[in-house]
Amino acid sequence: MRIGELSDRTGTSRRLLRYYEEQRLIVARRSPNGYRDYDEYNVDRVLQIRGLLDAGLPTRIIKQILPCLDKPRVIYFSDATPEMIATLEHERDRMTQRITCLTRNRDAIADYIDAVRSEVRPDVTG
Repeated sequence: MRIGELSDRTGTSRRLLRYYEEQRLIVARRSPNGYRDYDEYNVDRVLQIRGLLDAGLPTRIIKQILPCLDKPRVIYFSDATPEMIATLEHERDRMTQRITCLTRNRDAIADYIDAVRSEVRPDVTG
């Protein structure tokens, strides 16, 4: 698929897709006319990248852990430094805290909606 379709399907700007390619987070083949051609798997890959970026991970860490997210999973141990492991542990803990906070906020909003709905009565006109 061309970059425009990948952009539409992932909600990601073409400029950002080119940046992901520059950072070697995604790979495109080049057609004879120079247009980028992306495989179907890049749709999920871009969504994974966006999720990891939203979680606060920098692209340099994302680049290192992306192979671990593939199916079948392939984990590379040769380049795992103590600093990288510490960074990943820190990011994992930060994600866990955000999940806890988001879950608490979601539950509070759901409780609010339930309370409002139970108080709202249909307007009875006579």
